Amino acid sequence: MIGVIADTHENVPKAKKAVELFKSKNLDLVIHLGDVISPPTAKLFAGLKIKFIEGNNDGFLAKNPGIIRDVGGEFCGELLELEHEGKKICCFHGTDEKKLQKLIDSGKYDYVLTGHQHEPMDRKIGKTRVIRPGGFYLGNPEEWNQVVLLDVKNDKAEFIRISR
Repeated sequence: MIGVIADTHENVPKAKKAVELFKSKNLDLVIHLGDVISPPTAKLFAGLKIKFIEGNNDGFLAKNPGIIRDVGGEFCGELLELEHEGKKICCFHGTDEKKLQKLIDSGKYDYVLTGHQHEPMDRKIGKTRVIRPGGFYLGNPEEWNQVVLLDVKNDKAEFIRISR
C-alpha cells in the first residue's frame, strides 16, 4: 500500500498527523506530490520510506538534496514513474496543466497521482485513474485536508481527512 500526500504548505500540525497515520499503516511507500515548502516540514517525514516530487514552491529541495537524504527519503524531481504491484504509476505535481493532461491521456499509466490544485479528486479518465489527495494550505476548506491510502493491487483509494 502507498501513502499519498500533497501540498502540505508548512501546515506543520496536520503534516505531523499525516505522518503519524502513515507510520501506523505499515506502508510500502509514501509519496509527497510537492509543495512541502520548507526544510523543517520536510524533516517531519523522517522514518518513512518516502519519495518527494518537486512542487512549484520547492526550489529548496533541488538545491539542498542533503535535507531529503537526512530524512531517509529520495528527491525525484518534477516527475516520478514507477511500477508497484504490477501497476504503472506516474507522479507529477501538476503545475503545468497541459503536461499533466498529456500524461493522463498517454495511456501509459494505470495511475496518475497529482497535487497543485488542492481540491481532492479521484477520477477515471480512459484507462487511467487520476488521484489528487487534497492540500493542506491554511486557507483551504477543512474537508480538503486529506491523504490517500492507495492499494493498487485491489484498485482501492481510501481518502482520509486529517483534522485538527
